[in-house]
Amino acid sequence: MQVETLIHARWVVPVAPADTVLENHSIAIDNGRIVAIVPSAEAIEQIRGARTVNLPRHALIPGLVNAHTHAAMSLFRGLADDMPLMTWLNEHIWPAEAKWVHEEFVAEGTRLAVAEMLRSGTTCFNDMYFFPDVTARVAAQAGIRSAVGLILIDFPSAWASDADDYLRKALEVHDALRNEPLVSTAFAPHAPYSVSDQPLARMLTLSNELELPIHMHVHETADEVQQGLERFGVRPIERLRKLGLIGPSLLAVHMTQVTDSEIADMAQANSHVVHCPEYNLKLASGFCPVQRLVDAGINVALGTDSAASNNDLDMLGEMKTAALLGKGVAGDATALPAHRVLEMATINGARALGLSERTGSLENGKEADIVAIDLGQLNTQPLFNPVSQIVYAAGREQVSDVWVAGRRLLANGQLNSLDMQSIATSATRWHARITGKYLNGRPE
Repeated sequence: MQVETLIHARWVVPVAPADTVLENHSIAIDNGRIVAIVPSAEAIEQIRGARTVNLPRHALIPGLVNAHTHAAMSLFRGLADDMPLMTWLNEHIWPAEAKWVHEEFVAEGTRLAVAEMLRSGTTCFNDMYFFPDVTARVAAQAGIRSAVGLILIDFPSAWASDADDYLRKALEVHDALRNEPLVSTAFAPHAPYSVSDQPLARMLTLSNELELPIHMHVHETADEVQQGLERFGVRPIERLRKLGLIGPSLLAVHMTQVTDSEIADMAQANSHVVHCPEYNLKLASGFCPVQRLVDAGINVALGTDSAASNNDLDMLGEMKTAALLGKGVAGDATALPAHRVLEMATINGARALGLSERTGSLENGKEADIVAIDLGQLNTQPLFNPVSQIVYAAGREQVSDVWVAGRRLLANGQLNSLDMQSIATSATRWHARITGKYLNGRPE
């Protein structure tokens, strides 16, 4: 058997079947897809790779799926820290966006985010931001998989003037990207408090017609819920239910304020939840009851939110935080075990985005989105359980190699599709612009 790439590894963690670790196994890749996962001794005898990669200290896992990002906001990393959500938004982020966000900002901010994500093992991200066509173009050029949000919000921006304009541009972007192999789209209404009923109803009709997911911040804070009660007379989830949005296409992000009946409604509707533990902790938004959601049968994925509010895009760190916080909130040390959290960061995210037939697990026929983690370093020794070490002990600096659709984007810690120096220079230039400082003696 002749293949393009043959990877020999100490461990393979396929995620499907669940709770499986394969020792001394190899993965064969051809035409961008996994064509065999077999014991390494068998692979050496029966398979020839045009390229062979030996990773004797490494675990191979599915590429991580960051199910909630605002990638371009990486250029606002650290701009406004240690304040409540609405103060952060109203007094700092939204004014900064009004002044700075345009195509160049989105392109360079997304490029910075993609570099960070690839270097920490993310192979797919689900984004919500202005100029989604630019985000998609940058992601495709870098070789990472993306689900770009067709943004919808009541107020005007540099991207669109009103709801009609947002929806018109959403359809244009969707049509333009439908043949991009690494790009998918989702409607992305910002939040119940920032999108009114009529645009939501029109968007839902389009979502049903095009069979697109709906990616939305929902029950992010207690203040949001109180605003919903005061403005509409019902909690936001109830308002969304009346509008028909609580269904299998919904990805509800954050969900820190939920009742048992709301959990039951979400479960019955087969809606998805995206948990962003570090973001929620930093902004003191509340605690998502992840184990209760899981027990109810809800598919829970994992996301970082933006680097402006997290302040990183590190899904390995997010897994550890999710596991520890989940136990603390549940009051149960058995809640959210390591294998379950790895599923949240891989197949659950792919399932929420409608991509589980293509990515999210290491299985024959799926596209080869693969991450290699070096577990031979001191902080992951001794090693009794590779999945536990990945979730509880490994750092993103241990991600050595990344493949997306069979293309090796990170090799021995070095990016192949992006110029790190030019990205760093760009970030420095944007810092100078935003702070009003001088660069090379000239105001930017």
